[in-house]
Amino acid sequence: MALPISDQAKWWGLSTLVFLLVLWLLGDVILPFIVGGAIAYFLDPVADRLERAGLSRVAATSLISVGMLLVVVLLVLAVIPTLASQLTALIDAAPTIFRQLHTFLLEHFPQLSDETSTMRQTLLSIGDTIKQRGGELANTVLISAYGVINALIFVVVVPVVSFYLLLDWDPMVAKIDSWLPRDHAPTLRRLASEIDEVLAGFVRGQISVCLVLGTFYAVALAAVGLQFGLVVGAIAGAITFIPYVGALIGGALAIGLALFQFWGDWLSIGLVAGIFALGQFLEGNVITPRLVGGSVGLHPLWLLFALSAFGSIFGFVGMLVAVPVAAAIGVLARFGIRQYTGSRLYRGTHIITEEDM
Repeated sequence: MALPISDQAKWWGLSTLVFLLVLWLLGDVILPFIVGGAIAYFLDPVADRLERAGLSRVAATSLISVGMLLVVVLLVLAVIPTLASQLTALIDAAPTIFRQLHTFLLEHFPQLSDETSTMRQTLLSIGDTIKQRGGELANTVLISAYGVINALIFVVVVPVVSFYLLLDWDPMVAKIDSWLPRDHAPTLRRLASEIDEVLAGFVRGQISVCLVLGTFYAVALAAVGLQFGLVVGAIAGAITFIPYVGALIGGALAIGLALFQFWGDWLSIGLVAGIFALGQFLEGNVITPRLVGGSVGLHPLWLLFALSAFGSIFGFVGMLVAVPVAAAIGVLARFGIRQYTGSRLYRGTHIITEEDM
């Protein structure tokens, strides 16, 4: 005889509480395992296809690992040094850019020359801070990046974790399936399949969107001659998965730099703005519909809320798990609504007709 619904709710609630507690207490410790697990999850379909082509699981996993290693080496040798140098140069140039802004504002808004002006005092304070901390800020950005995801995690721990998880992925899934409550196993399998479909469709599609848009922005901005165009394009592409944020931050940064570099050359400034306008048009009407599709079930506002909530509570690890958790909650919510609309609580004794729906 199955457990009463109240007892089942207690067990599932306790499991959720334990998951959140572990995530909060061991965030930094489990970070490489979360990253490695995500890599294995997204590469498992590739390994399955290689197996169907005749390779063993060990050979397929080894081939994928070698391919990923080559990609990382190419990025380290060809792209990352350029991005790092442009980012450092951009931060170092911040005081000069601010001085140009200060001069421009004084020329066009003479009231700022008033020593007692609040806006003038604020601008001077910001300028002094940038001048004093420009170089320190560059070092802090690099140090923080290594503090969040340090070289040891990427070079040693993550590849090892992802290799073994990818190698044993199917047996692990079968083992977890054997632990499911027998009374609810079919329902749980169906929900897991829906979550997998939503998560895979969204994340794999969004990674493709980020790569395509990042490449487009970087190449186009560099082609019109914008300084730091490569790093601006990379930033805009990398955060495109956050709804609205990538376009706003990337566009504001690019147009702001264009105003300083091309002031008076309105054609060049218009080209920079046009690049982001074209990028947003392509993303909304061509790239995202083709690569992600409209049926993944993750509304942009829901995703933005999940990223903000989990990021503020659990930090960087929380942002990593926000998307899968949001996908799972969305699937469970739709399942709950279907159960409710099919129950007597909703239907009552009234016979549902098309006019009632």
